[in-house]
Amino acid sequence: MIRVLDFLFALIGLVVAMPIMVILFLIGLFDTGSPIFFQQRVGRNKKPFTLVKFRTMKLNTESVASHLASSTSVTSFGQFLRKTKLDELPQLWNVLKGEMSLVGPRPGLFNQEELTKAREAKSIYDVRPGITGLAQVSEIDMSTPKLLADTDREMIDSMSLSNYFKYILMTVTGSGSGDRVGK
Repeated sequence: MIRVLDFLFALIGLVVAMPIMVILFLIGLFDTGSPIFFQQRVGRNKKPFTLVKFRTMKLNTESVASHLASSTSVTSFGQFLRKTKLDELPQLWNVLKGEMSLVGPRPGLFNQEELTKAREAKSIYDVRPGITGLAQVSEIDMSTPKLLADTDREMIDSMSLSNYFKYILMTVTGSGSGDRVGK
């Protein structure tokens, strides 16, 4: 049932958000020259997939978790995108393709070994990663791998249709602050 909802909401979201995405793309062209960001992430069953987002950091920024990146790497427009969470809109494509869900554990990077180990211990990779979830609306990021894995497990164990809608609503209405960036 959740996969059907993911597909329908992603399809509708892409169609409805397309004019906004075109505007963000054009602004991003002037901001970095390359407004779309692609990055290999850890997916369901630890299968790699290419996550797509609007670029919020300068070109050639090191590929590390956001909390390890320098805050000087984030552009002014990127700060706006992160604050409003609009940088996440292109991930609706990942949801449509079945690589992600709207709600699930945020996909990590393959070089986040401590997070990967903590998530493996909790069987987090048995589900699709998501755009949002309990950790995101609770402002728990990847800088605390064990807490994040525990929170992901809690979300998976208590997932219901009402929680699915609750996490989406909380995200859309501003709960959570997005990925933190290092100092």
